[in-house]
Amino acid sequence: MASIQCRKGRDGSTSYRVQVRIKGFPMETATFHRKTDATQWAQQKEADMRAGRYRKTVEAKRHTFGEMIDRYVEDILPLKKQNSQKAQGPQLHWWKKQLGPNKLADVTPAMIAQCRDRLAKKQTRFRRTPAPATLARYLAVLSHCFTVAVKEWGWAEENPVRKVTKPKEPRGRVRFLSDDDRRKLLKACRESRNPCLYDVVVLALSTGMRRGEIMGLTWDCIDESRGMITLHDTKNGERRGVPLVGHALEAIRERSRTRRTDTPYVFPAPYRYGDDPKPIDIQSAWKVALKRATIKDFRFHDLRHSAASYLAMGGATLAEIAEVLGHKTLAMVKRYAHLSEAHTSKVVERMNAQIFEKETSGGEGNEDEQGRRDT
Repeated sequence: MASIQCRKGRDGSTSYRVQVRIKGFPMETATFHRKTDATQWAQQKEADMRAGRYRKTVEAKRHTFGEMIDRYVEDILPLKKQNSQKAQGPQLHWWKKQLGPNKLADVTPAMIAQCRDRLAKKQTRFRRTPAPATLARYLAVLSHCFTVAVKEWGWAEENPVRKVTKPKEPRGRVRFLSDDDRRKLLKACRESRNPCLYDVVVLALSTGMRRGEIMGLTWDCIDESRGMITLHDTKNGERRGVPLVGHALEAIRERSRTRRTDTPYVFPAPYRYGDDPKPIDIQSAWKVALKRATIKDFRFHDLRHSAASYLAMGGATLAEIAEVLGHKTLAMVKRYAHLSEAHTSKVVERMNAQIFEKETSGGEGNEDEQGRRDT
């Protein structure tokens, strides 16, 4: 029940003191200058208590933004992949530095948007401002932090990041090797001092696998008889089968004949006494190969784009490309849609031939029949 008391001040002003008492909850008290405001506040408090929202509001007033970040870093971040931990750790630290002392109940979408705009103007050590994709990742990790605080910890009533506008990211990059560039790059990789570079690049072009998937590949993931690679640890967290055929299969079979027994990796680093087994580092050799092949503005990840582009130009559907690359949705592979225009034209042509077959074959006869009816 709520009770409202009218009070007169020494200066003649009027105020209204409201008290809300409901069994099982502590008494809530507030003072307003208008009775209407006092009544609305009392009704809202009673509704929150009966709907179960009251305790979340109390928790949000009890915990700070910084405490939420600290608990997330301690309990949730270690459960993520190493790359995610490395990237999101500094991002969470930045958010804590911006809003740490604030109570969770006081953190609003406007405050988060202000921090977003501040980050957008911040210059990196290379005197560049963060890309839209970078801003989106900062907001994404904070959004997940609030989601956990709402659903699992009961520390917050809602996720304010959901009301913050995300920066619009540019369309995905589509950079693939021409036939001539591909021949030059493979030649430079074959001549490289790095004993694994050529096979790594062949595997990337043949399968569209990510760099981390290739470098972390172990022999127990490869079934040469079936021509299949099984990836257990992928970016989206799902197990994926990758066909291993043609020249890539031959390269793996040749490597298998001389495989080392002291390491599980297909592309192992040179053996050093006392070191744990790890994949070989191809970064410097990759840069040298690009320079020798006179290929500019090309990253290793673009080999994955190249594989997808070749599939699209070969007539593969977007669903088939997504399955090969391991994407859950078609959104990521729509960037290759324009490369399959020839295939799409053939599909539309077959459809038109089927639905208008009678019109084109029987058009003349129909006109004669109409003429006889007219006479």
